[in-house]
Amino acid sequence: MQNSKLTVVGAGSVGTSIAYAALIRGSARHVALYDIATEKVEAEVLDLAHGTQFTGASDITGGSDLSVVEGSQVVVITAGAKQKPGQSRTELASVNADIISGMMPDLLAVAPDAVYVLVTNPCDVLTVLAAEASGLPRNRIFSSGTVLDTSRLRWKLAQRVGVNTSSIHAFIVGEHGDTEFPLWSEARIGPVPILDWETEDHPRLTVDELHHIATDVRDAAYKVIKGKGATNNAIGLSSARIIEAILQDEKAVLPVSTVLEDFHGIDGIALSVPSVVGSTGATPIPNTPFSQEELQLLHRSSDALAGVLESLRN
Repeated sequence: MQNSKLTVVGAGSVGTSIAYAALIRGSARHVALYDIATEKVEAEVLDLAHGTQFTGASDITGGSDLSVVEGSQVVVITAGAKQKPGQSRTELASVNADIISGMMPDLLAVAPDAVYVLVTNPCDVLTVLAAEASGLPRNRIFSSGTVLDTSRLRWKLAQRVGVNTSSIHAFIVGEHGDTEFPLWSEARIGPVPILDWETEDHPRLTVDELHHIATDVRDAAYKVIKGKGATNNAIGLSSARIIEAILQDEKAVLPVSTVLEDFHGIDGIALSVPSVVGSTGATPIPNTPFSQEELQLLHRSSDALAGVLESLRN
């Protein structure tokens, strides 16, 4: 961590929020912000730099010259068109695919040893295309996936059952999007299976309740986008968490999205599954248990993304 460097590519609302979260959490010793829009990125860097008296030892630099990316251990990519109200993540694919594929060779030229994390949506599809464009090993290029969706799920469950979010052990997996789903078969509150939890003030959850909670989590981004135009604060915090797992070699289990290799019969598609995240990147946990219904849902996610990839390649 002493000389760790993070570069965030893209100085829009998401990229700036990630840089801000990384600064206030001390995620990296050096934080850089890169964007081709010179005036915008310089203004954002200046604004962040003005507050560094209050952020500990981390510093912030940046600009529109690719040299600001040099020496990065982690590069987080947020560049691309943002999701509009009513627009699905996959509808963004054709717009952002060319942007990401085009920038990967330039980024690799200045940061050849970095771990790359994609946040630009649709992040699962773009992870596959970026991996192909870069030639990087699958562990070294992945997306933020359903780390934020999982945080949304744990928050809603914690509110319902009356415990701290850190005591909720549940994951959203699959696509970061409309086909995502909770891994209910393995969900726990402390050591207790989720449907068995009961206290005096909090009666047992029902299967119908779980279904409504999953739907609310899936649609949460659309609600935020409708109200304020973009999701940025929570993705900033969740991305900072991923960055810390990499730079501190935590080997933390997080549901990031890597290009899977023979994972329950899925190959060549990026989906979020519980993965070990450390200094070398992310490695899916191959023996993650799924119920039969959950395996069907995972393959549904895979099939949906395979269709988008096929359309982009034709």
